[in-house]
Amino acid sequence: MKHEVRRSDTQLLMEARTCAEPFGVFYERHFASVLAFFRRRVAGPEDAFDLAAETFAAALASVPRFRPGPEPPQAWLFAIARHKLNEALRHGRVQDEARRQLAMQPIELDEEAIEIIETTALAPAVQLLENLTPAQREAIEARHLDERGYAEIAAALRCSESVVRKRVSRGLAALQAQLNEERTS
Repeated sequence: MKHEVRRSDTQLLMEARTCAEPFGVFYERHFASVLAFFRRRVAGPEDAFDLAAETFAAALASVPRFRPGPEPPQAWLFAIARHKLNEALRHGRVQDEARRQLAMQPIELDEEAIEIIETTALAPAVQLLENLTPAQREAIEARHLDERGYAEIAAALRCSESVVRKRVSRGLAALQAQLNEERTS
C-alpha cells in the first residue's frame, strides 16, 4: 500500500479549487470541531448541525476566494462559523442560503445522530488549550472565543498586533499538532 503524504489544510483548500476530494478531506478534519463550536453556543443539536452544514457550504463556495495568510486555514473556517452564528442569532434562525445555492438537502437527525453531536460537543478542545503557553492560550481565547480584534487584544496585553498574531498563529499550530497526535494515537 502506498503511503500518502499528509497534505496541509492550505494545500487542500488550494487543490479544492479544481477538485472536490481535497475539500472532503478538509471537511473530515474539521467538522467535529466546528460542530462542537456551535453546540456549545446554541440551544439544540439540530441548530448546531445546521450551522455546521451552512458553515461548510459557505466555505466550499468561498474556496475560490481563499488566500493563504499567516493564520492557519482553521482561522478562516472559524471566521465563517462565527459569521454564521452571528447571522443566526440576529435573525433568530439558521440561514440556509449557502446550502440552497449548492442544492444541499436538509438532513433529519435521528436519536443516534443527536447523541453523537452531544458527545462531540464535549470533546477535549478546552483541555487542549490548557497545554498551550499562557500567552498563546490568552491570545487564542481573546481572538477566537471572545471574538475580539487584534488591535483590541494588543492594547489589553500591552504589546503589538504582530505579537498577538504570532501568539494566535503559534497557538493554533500547536493545537493542530495536538489534535493530529491524538488522531494517530
